Amino acid sequence: MKADTQKVILNLPATAEFVDVVRLNLYGIASKMGFSYEDIEDMKVAVSEACNNSVLYAYGQDGGHIDVIFEIGEETLSIIVEDEGESFETVKEMADQTTLHDKELSDVQIGGLGFYLMQALMDDVRIENVAGQGTRVTMSKSLARSEERV
Repeated sequence: MKADTQKVILNLPATAEFVDVVRLNLYGIASKMGFSYEDIEDMKVAVSEACNNSVLYAYGQDGGHIDVIFEIGEETLSIIVEDEGESFETVKEMADQTTLHDKELSDVQIGGLGFYLMQALMDDVRIENVAGQGTRVTMSKSLARSEERV
């Protein structure tokens, strides 16, 4: 993290009701930075997927918490979603397996497909699983400068 980067940190219960709080904070931060409406909507979908993975897979029904960190740079917004629950399959691990075409419908694992969506919507996505210590998803998006704004 550069010295000129600011941080906004949220610590929320790992329940679906609090995903909207993350989305509202993201909207406020991204709009102040100058992101387009379309980019903000893409980021909202991506951060929702990251939070939902923590809510659904990290803690099961036991509760827990999610840390969401917004790192605000001059031209880039990074969003980090961390949990301390059980890790789930990453995109790399899923890519090593056979395709969905080779599986019976009953054998298809639903979880984790949101990572493909996150990768499509954000400029950079990194997923770190630490056994017994949870999962960290880091997503970044850079401001797109049009000739009108320069």
